[in-house]
Amino acid sequence: MRTVGVEEELLLVDPETGEPQAMSAAVLASAAHDGTDPPVFEAELHNQMVEFATHPQSGMEELRAEIGRCRKEAARHAGDSGCAVAALATSPLPVSPSVATGRRYQWMAEQYGIATQEQMVLGCHVHVSVESDEEGVAVIDRIQPWLSVLSALSANSPFWQGQDTLYSSYRSRVWQRWPSAGPTEPFRSAERYHRRVAEMVATGVILDEGMIYFDARLSRNYPTVEIRVSDVCLRADTAVLIATLARGLVETAAREWRAGVDPAGHSVSLLRLASWRAARSGLNEELLHPATMRRMPAETVVRALLEHVEDALADSGDLDRARETCAELLRGGTGDRVQRELLERTGNLRDVVTACVRRTQV
Repeated sequence: MRTVGVEEELLLVDPETGEPQAMSAAVLASAAHDGTDPPVFEAELHNQMVEFATHPQSGMEELRAEIGRCRKEAARHAGDSGCAVAALATSPLPVSPSVATGRRYQWMAEQYGIATQEQMVLGCHVHVSVESDEEGVAVIDRIQPWLSVLSALSANSPFWQGQDTLYSSYRSRVWQRWPSAGPTEPFRSAERYHRRVAEMVATGVILDEGMIYFDARLSRNYPTVEIRVSDVCLRADTAVLIATLARGLVETAAREWRAGVDPAGHSVSLLRLASWRAARSGLNEELLHPATMRRMPAETVVRALLEHVEDALADSGDLDRARETCAELLRGGTGDRVQRELLERTGNLRDVVTACVRRTQV
């Protein structure tokens, strides 16, 4: 069975005011005292963020337990440093992001200017194991139309600099400002994929292969496909759903490749429109159906995704739970709806953040 690993980025905030705090160095120093090897927590682009990565897991219950443990540990280290963690993909409150030190991050700040300053957005990246680069590229080619549905299911960033953006996932719109970000056309082979990456690096517009910000890419460090379209999810159960569906998509795509089924071949222009639609409305309105690229109710599109990966999820024993969690999200909403309902109830973005701090560890 394919293994799955998750990377989550968490926002560091003042536990009383909800304002973002540039405390990543202190939190990482606290974590370093645990002596975990390799380290679980890492610095990110901005000092108001911290990232953790799970170990590869075969079972989703084990993955859920590890995400919960890492979130609790992050909260403990943050508390030791005088702050708290929130699984929010953007800060609801106004913030002046502080770019971390280090050659890489400073290069990005100089190269991209205000776009780097504004990239204080927090995502959930899923790594799914593949047997080879050839299989990995075949998977990337075939999962492209479905990635916008993962974005909708994870939507958790309705606010930006103290304002309602009218988007469900504004993080994804900010992320698109990177020059290498977004969907890709079919590569057809690992050789063509690697040639494209080399050509992009050779332009000098990006620093290295690590700045290939495709929606789905081959990991440069692990034998995995890395799917990078999701907001960090307010609830750990939603993150597990995203990982479950990501593995289902990878396994389904690999089976299609072995059976000689061609990629859908939607243009990048249409894929970008599907991505925008998902970011704008999440599960609250319509999405573009991955097969037809026409607007349909979100529930219909989510059901189509579950049907697409049904065999793979049934084989891994994840089908029933995936259906249940999708139904819960369609009924109760993703993080964007939760945040807006909290604001309507409390009238204060500070209370939205502090409530989400508590929900991060649930």
